[in-house]
Amino acid sequence: MTLMGLVVDDEPDIEPPSRQQFRRDVRARRFDMDFARWAKQARRRVVEAGERRLVPILSGTHMPGMSGPDMLPRMRARRPDGPIITILAYGDNRTHETALEQRADDRLINPIDFVRLIYDVETRLGTVA
Repeated sequence: MTLMGLVVDDEPDIEPPSRQQFRRDVRARRFDMDFARWAKQARRRVVEAGERRLVPILSGTHMPGMSGPDMLPRMRARRPDGPIITILAYGDNRTHETALEQRADDRLINPIDFVRLIYDVETRLGTVA
């Protein structure tokens, strides 16, 4: 089964550094990466993922159409098997509480610490060395 990381963020500048940080894993075919800029696009990517094991990384807290915290339970309902990591733009307590209430598996705060993000993904998938 192939693993797919799905980064959901309405900011286009998140894609280049994400691709750069995960390039070795993608090149080694450890997993695929996909990006969505809003909720409708993310839902379509989840359906298209098919049997691939999915790791949604919800980065956009305030996105057009639906926020990351609002999308989290919908993502969880569609794919209860995989971890969901949220990346919060704001470190305020209410945002953290919302992520916890919506059953996020982990919460990171921007700017993204890619070393920790990669470690968290690998740990949750049982692939950490």
